[in-house]
Amino acid sequence: MDRIKDEVLQAERITKQDGHYFFGYYDTPAWSGNDRYHLCHRVAFCNRLPHAKDQAELGYIDLSNNSFTVIAETTAWNFQQGSMLQWHPVYPQDTVIYNARNGSNYEGVVLNLTTGKSYSLERPVANVDPTGRYAVSINFPRMYDFRPGYGYAGEADPYANVLHPHDDGIYLIDLQSGKSQLTISLQEIWKFTKSYFQGEDRKILINHITFNTDGSRLIALVRCFPDTDKIWKTAIVTMNRDGSDVFLLADYGYASHYHWRDREHLVIHAGEVQTHPEGEQLYVWKDKKHEIQTIDTSFFLKDGHCSYSPDRRFMLYDSYPDSDSYRHLYINNLQTQKGIKLGSYYSMPELDGDIRCDLHPRWNREGTWISFDSTHEGQRHVYRMNLSSILTNDN
Repeated sequence: MDRIKDEVLQAERITKQDGHYFFGYYDTPAWSGNDRYHLCHRVAFCNRLPHAKDQAELGYIDLSNNSFTVIAETTAWNFQQGSMLQWHPVYPQDTVIYNARNGSNYEGVVLNLTTGKSYSLERPVANVDPTGRYAVSINFPRMYDFRPGYGYAGEADPYANVLHPHDDGIYLIDLQSGKSQLTISLQEIWKFTKSYFQGEDRKILINHITFNTDGSRLIALVRCFPDTDKIWKTAIVTMNRDGSDVFLLADYGYASHYHWRDREHLVIHAGEVQTHPEGEQLYVWKDKKHEIQTIDTSFFLKDGHCSYSPDRRFMLYDSYPDSDSYRHLYINNLQTQKGIKLGSYYSMPELDGDIRCDLHPRWNREGTWISFDSTHEGQRHVYRMNLSSILTNDN
């Protein structure tokens, strides 16, 4: 099966047929510092959630010949974000970071591909500081209870019956020593945001968390577990990396994918009436301010995985499946507000929910190529596309 509805630029599959390949999320470094190697996961199945003992092979693709080299295995993975496999910001040519299981617990691992030496981090990694000094960690078993597609199977949340524990929350990891410390608890975050619920108690967690471009601040999507309404709500909170200077960008409501433009501004798809007068849209926000503006309301019509090009001139975007089960890949010139559809790729409808295969498009370091995951050939595979001609012509 090879079902492509339309394609402005041809996408090249860079993975083989011997299994299912994927990288994972759209905002994690997949390309090496020289853009020669691309990280990915290889698994034996794609039609169910991973079990605790299911292994994923971790490796890299040499883009000069599309060969795949296995570097490690892990049982701490999911189909949305993999094992958080990524290049180390300080050593993006030969060192990777990923999550693994150590006995009954999860941990982060820093692996040097040249020497084969590795060391452990006290906690699993949720995001890495772009300067390479720190990482942050959250409660992955709690995440699994909330959304199995983003957590890891096999470990019970010790705080499962605590709505907002005082000794669990956001942890800062020193990437050199591997040591970690709790910087802000879920109880502290609850006290900061609870007024929305007007006295009603709710179970909360951190679903997504990301450093800004200089590693000085974090954005966290604080979500409440679904109640009788079966719907969760999202509060958008920013803070210094040590948990201080907390700011509520938006109270509990709808908010989804985001990406930092610089140390003070980020783009996010959100849509509460009180703070977003144009409804559900892609907005640019200024941190520690309630200043927002839309980008292109005629083009960004629905939620998608958004990321700025390295030079911040373009926005890469995708979509969820339409009625024909096609996912669409887009790019928008932020100077001219001219956007085009790069391609439409069939998405196997039986892979839905937590085992779905989002395109999750990702930029290379130079900002001339992108990669994405897709199932339009009947398996999970990783593809790349050269955007040089579009970028040169200013879209």
